[in-house]
Amino acid sequence: MLCLVTDRRRLVAPGAHDRETTRCLLAQARHAAHAGVDLIQVRERDLEAAALAALVTAIVDAVRSTPVRVVVNDRLDVAVACGAHGVHLRADSLPVTAARRLAPPSFLIGRSVHRIEEVKAAAGADYFVAGTVFRSESKPDDHALLGLDGLRAVVRAADAPVLAIGGVTMDRLAAVSAAGAAGVAAIGLFMDAEGARPDSCRARELDGLVARARSLFDSVNARP
Repeated sequence: MLCLVTDRRRLVAPGAHDRETTRCLLAQARHAAHAGVDLIQVRERDLEAAALAALVTAIVDAVRSTPVRVVVNDRLDVAVACGAHGVHLRADSLPVTAARRLAPPSFLIGRSVHRIEEVKAAAGADYFVAGTVFRSESKPDDHALLGLDGLRAVVRAADAPVLAIGGVTMDRLAAVSAAGAAGVAAIGLFMDAEGARPDSCRARELDGLVARARSLFDSVNARP
């Protein structure tokens, strides 16, 4: 299970115009859908409701008629109004049971967790995102790390698939899979290296990356 987490500020060069930023983000969403990424989590926490709604609607439209599902970070109201497939709740957000009562039938509800106690309190989620597992560009250096041992503990406590997040790179996928994670959620993994493209848009074709990631998970899971 692979989840692309959006971060439009990291996807383009500093100072890029809003139109260029949106164009690049939609290109990333299309690449993800074409490659077979399972989820796109729209996590643009600085946007007000109207701007976030416009962006979510554009992403939903961009991947329509593909299997990829779009979830919105924490804003259940925006997710429902824009026709997204689900919501991804922060660890300190409303309870999963409350979100389930407010959401349409078959709405996907995910939850961020950082320790076992949060997993137990969020029973009924469709999936968990556990982290931060490794040091990550999106977190300060003093941010507490879950680590692989913590990830294993979360997996054992969870009643739904667990995705690892935080510092996930291709060379760490095997270790994440061996810890019991059902997949990964990531930002940088799905981007070109900074400065790799002359147009400063770090969206990339993802077919090869997704195929390699699935192969790594399959090979670990196939071991006796």
